[in-house]
Amino acid sequence: MKKNIIVAMDNEKLSALRMYSEQKGVTVVDELTKYAEQLYTKVVPQNVRDYIDMVGKVQPPGKPRKAPDSVRNND
Repeated sequence: MKKNIIVAMDNEKLSALRMYSEQKGVTVVDELTKYAEQLYTKVVPQNVRDYIDMVGKVQPPGKPRKAPDSVRNND
């Protein structure tokens, strides 16, 4: 599950950042996401990152489905 991060920035600076980002063919969101991943890699120890990756690959079991009425035993 992903979470959002709110970053406060002066309105004029954000406008300028958006304008020049567009000229370079990048988006502010994409660049911030890239920097957040770099920060994660820099700060979180490798063994913890490995564990999170491993847990993320394991699919949680789905909810058991109810059998249709025609298949259920109605004793």
